[in-house]
Amino acid sequence: MRYNDSNQAREVASRANDLMEEVVLPIERERAGGMAVSSGTIAELREAAREYDVYAPQIPEEYGGMGLSFRDSLPAFEEAGRSLLGQIAMRVDAPDEGNMHLLELAGDELQKETYLEPLVQGEIKSGFSMTEPMQGAGSDPKMIQTTAEKDGDEWVIDGHKWWTTQGVEADVLIVLARTDPDAHPYEACSLFLVPADADGVEVIRDVPHMGGGNHGTSHAEIRYKNVRVPEEHLLGELNEGFTHAQERLGPARLTHCMRYSGMAQRSLDIAKAYISERRGFDSTLSDKQSLRHRIADAETKLHMARTGIRDAADRIAAGDEARIPVSMCKVFSANVTQDAIDLAVQCCGANGIGKDLPLSDFYESVRQFRIVDGADEVHRRVIARAAFEDVPEEELEPLTRFGDPNRKRSADH
Repeated sequence: MRYNDSNQAREVASRANDLMEEVVLPIERERAGGMAVSSGTIAELREAAREYDVYAPQIPEEYGGMGLSFRDSLPAFEEAGRSLLGQIAMRVDAPDEGNMHLLELAGDELQKETYLEPLVQGEIKSGFSMTEPMQGAGSDPKMIQTTAEKDGDEWVIDGHKWWTTQGVEADVLIVLARTDPDAHPYEACSLFLVPADADGVEVIRDVPHMGGGNHGTSHAEIRYKNVRVPEEHLLGELNEGFTHAQERLGPARLTHCMRYSGMAQRSLDIAKAYISERRGFDSTLSDKQSLRHRIADAETKLHMARTGIRDAADRIAAGDEARIPVSMCKVFSANVTQDAIDLAVQCCGANGIGKDLPLSDFYESVRQFRIVDGADEVHRRVIARAAFEDVPEEELEPLTRFGDPNRKRSADH
């Protein structure tokens, strides 16, 4: 399919495809199923991405990236998504990718020098610490319990977070905390940069979870007890934490969509290759009409998802928040990619759940997509609220209600 990508976007995506085909996928295929990736391999992959000129395409050049616009970066994200290793290689892997974007938007120059530049280079790792245990902030962020109080020239943070992705490994944590107890939560929270080794930061555990794959990403439970950070560790504007979080989450949702659409396409490619070779009941499985039609439906829906993602990205590039289109893309893409990967597993039978192919890792990874960055139900709520804002009541004027007197239509109609 050919999309309305710029020439620059196509060129970078083409180089990303070359990196995947010539470096990343061969390394992936050489590895034993389920084998953890070493720091040496990560360094090797990232050096290759630099050689192919596809490293951190979304980050400005002054901070170590390529300086592409958000919209022009997306096709490269899709190429990277074809392998869990590709995302790491090109430095477009979550959660660091979203956190780098947030630092770029909201950070001051000292914060960018201290945290953004090392993040881009892969010298440090980060976590976004927002979600709390029941009954704290989660799908309804207004329920936030974590607080930050000013004490002289320091902020004192107290709270309990969990599902902080990469929190165990993180060198710096971006923490959302309530800074005004009297205002509405959306106007009362702020973001703070908290070094992971600060006094009072306690990583309780890596919450046991589905997936993680060969790169073993953690989801940490963390307590913040009287954690003191200097006032210059406030990230962005005071009491604008939710605004800044949305600036991070909107684009991050679309980059998730692109990475997973690449994963879904690779899964379908594997499935098509497998059923074209596998025989059963006197023909190859690819000759069976039911499988052909299911593959056709999956390809069609994936194309629609890619088109919608690009439309939402174009709106963001034009200065629109695009909240409804982004929510639509998030829900639709999450379900389309999950269904495509599930179909690929089914097509490959026992080999689909084995670890010789990457499908089982993909399968475990994609299920979280319907929860992270907003559960399906939350996004559907947002979409439905907009859909019912201006209901055209005049459309029902021709109807007769119970008890209405008989009416005759005009003879002209």
